[in-house]
Amino acid sequence: MEHRGCRAWRERQPAVTYMVALIFFWIGASAQIRYSISEELKEGTVVGNIAKDLGIDLSTLKERGFRIVSGSTEPLFQLNQNDGILYVTRKIDREEVCDRITVCLINLKTVLENPLEIHYVAVEVLDVNDHSPSFPEKDKRLETFESALPGARFQLQAARDPDSGPYSVQQYKLSNNDHFRLEVKDRGEDRKMPILILQKQLDRESAKNHRLLLTAIDGGKPARSGTIEIIVEVLDVNDNSPVFTKDVYSVMLGENSPVGATVIQVKATDLDEDANGEIIYSFGNGVDDKILRLFGLDPNTGELTVKGLIDYEVNNIYDIDIQASDKGPVPLATDKSVIVKIIDVNDNAPEIEVTSFSKAIPEDSRPGTTVALISVNDLDSGLNGKVLCSVMDNLPFKLLSSLQDNMYSVVTKSPLDREKVSQYDLTIVAKDAGQPPLSSVKTFSVVVSDVNDNSPEFSLSPYTFYGH
Repeated sequence: MEHRGCRAWRERQPAVTYMVALIFFWIGASAQIRYSISEELKEGTVVGNIAKDLGIDLSTLKERGFRIVSGSTEPLFQLNQNDGILYVTRKIDREEVCDRITVCLINLKTVLENPLEIHYVAVEVLDVNDHSPSFPEKDKRLETFESALPGARFQLQAARDPDSGPYSVQQYKLSNNDHFRLEVKDRGEDRKMPILILQKQLDRESAKNHRLLLTAIDGGKPARSGTIEIIVEVLDVNDNSPVFTKDVYSVMLGENSPVGATVIQVKATDLDEDANGEIIYSFGNGVDDKILRLFGLDPNTGELTVKGLIDYEVNNIYDIDIQASDKGPVPLATDKSVIVKIIDVNDNAPEIEVTSFSKAIPEDSRPGTTVALISVNDLDSGLNGKVLCSVMDNLPFKLLSSLQDNMYSVVTKSPLDREKVSQYDLTIVAKDAGQPPLSSVKTFSVVVSDVNDNSPEFSLSPYTFYGH
C-alpha cells in the first residue's frame, strides 16, 4: 500500500519527526485495511465494517470474540463484537491527537480469539479547517527613528494555525498605508514569516505613530483569518530648526527707560520633542559689546530687557540679532532681528552760542545794524528739539531769524545814544517746544562807542564877569 503524502511530508519534516513518521508509515502500510475519516465527527459515527472488509464470517463473530486489543490509552473507537462495525466513541480533534504531523494515522490491533487471528487496522484522521489563524499577541509595538531609510526591515511574529497543510496559514495581508509594505518569507513546515518593510521615509512631526492591521489567512474554503494590530512608534530625530512666531519683531522704547524694564519678548517653537524641541535664546554672534551693555536677554523666556542707559541722542535705533537654539545633540538654530526704535524724551535744554561782530558798536549805527549772531542747538528731536529765541527787556535790539535753522541775528531796532546808555546787557532766552519745555538763557554785553555828534556847550550862558 503506497502512502500518498509521504514524499512531500518527508521533505518538510526535521530528522526526528521524519523517523517517527516512518514508523507510522510502516504500520499504516502493513495494516490489512485502512480507513479515512474527518476530524470533529460526532460520537457514534461509523468508520467501517472491519469484519466485512477482512472477509470474516459475520455469523461467527460473537463466538470467536472479536475485539480491539491495542490503540490509544483513551479509546477513540469502539468495535461492535456482533457485526464488526468500528465507530467513533468521542469527537476527535486531529490537532490534539497528532499535533502537526502531516499524516495523522491511528493504528488499531484487533484479534479473533478462537481460533486466534490478529489483524491491523489504520484509521487516518483527515484535517478539517476548524481553527482560525491567531497571533501570539493582540498588538505589536515597534519603534523606529524617523531618520530610518526606505528598505528598513522589521520581522514580525508569524501567526499560528493548528490546522495543517492547505488549512494552515497561506498568506498575509497588510492594511493600506503610505509608508510600509509587506514581504512574506516561506520557511517551510507551514511557516510563513511576515516582514514589514519601510518604503517611504517617516516624519514624526506629521505622524507620531502608524497603526497597521496585519491579517493572516488560511487556505480553507471559506478561508479563516486572524489579525494583529501593529503600532509603529516613530522616534524623534532633531530634524527641525526652531521657528520664531513672528516674521518681524519691532518695538518702540523710550529713552531713559529704567534698568530691568521689558523691551519685548520673542518666542520660537520647535516641532521636535524632548531635548530636540526645547529652546534656549541668546544674542547672535555678531552682536557688539555696546548692545550687550545696554540690553539683557533671558535664555529661557526670550525676554529682552534694559540693562544700561538708553540715550536717544547716542543712538535712536538698534538692530539686535537674537538666536533660538534647540537642545539636541547637534543643536539647530535660527536667527531673528529685533528692531528697537528709541523714542526721544525732552531731556536736553537748548544750547546758545553768541558770536559778536566787534567789541563796540558806534552810537550812530543805523537801525538794522547787526550786533551779534546767535546759534541755538538742541540735541533732542522733533518738537523736543524745536527752539524759539527771544530777547528779554525793552531794549533797542531785536532778533531776526536766519535762513539757516536755529540761527538768529541781533540787530539794532532804534538809534543809540552813548551819552544816555553806553552799555547794554542783552539776555537771550531759548526755549524748546517739548512737554514740559526746557529753556536756556545767555547774557552778553553790547558796548556803544562814542561818535562826535555833540557840539561843545558852555555850562553858563551868558558868563558874567565883575571887575574891580
